[in-house]
Amino acid sequence: MKPLRARTRVRAPTWLLAALLIQQVTDNHGVTLHVQDPIINTTVSQDIVLAIECLCNGTPSIKWDHMSSRGIQHIIQWKAGSYLNISQSYSDRVHSYENGSIKLLNVGVKDTGFYVVTVTEEFGLTKHGTIVLNVHEILYEDFYFVAVFIAFLAAGSAVLVCFLWICNKCANIYHKKKQLKRAEEIEMRIISDQ
Repeated sequence: MKPLRARTRVRAPTWLLAALLIQQVTDNHGVTLHVQDPIINTTVSQDIVLAIECLCNGTPSIKWDHMSSRGIQHIIQWKAGSYLNISQSYSDRVHSYENGSIKLLNVGVKDTGFYVVTVTEEFGLTKHGTIVLNVHEILYEDFYFVAVFIAFLAAGSAVLVCFLWICNKCANIYHKKKQLKRAEEIEMRIISDQ
């Protein structure tokens, strides 16, 4: 009986210890990363937020890179309470948030591309997320065309209204002359009948 008890005692604590160890490992190494808008369409001169939410135990290191046809460009990297490293070309155009999101100010067509966020936990576990940003230029030529077209329609309408007003005046004058002529004819008949 004694060896059986010893076996039972050893198995239960070992199984419990293994379960606690697995729970501790998953608790310490769990990183979740959620990209809120994976595709963003905007126009030039707008301020846009590349929104993510990352959760992990400890303080993560967050890095954003821009990938385009011109290559990969580092934007920003930080660890809360530790360091902040912003690329010189983005130094006055980017703001970081505690949840890992960044805000780009006054975007241009050159900002079109893929934005890759890398979240690295203290224990080395890494998660990546991607946002596609499409920046479109406002074509003022279209606005000029529409403005000229509207001005042309307004001028045509004004000419048409003036023409109709003149036709109306001429018709009124013609009807008055006709009525006056009839009145004269009636008067002449009355005078001739007497």
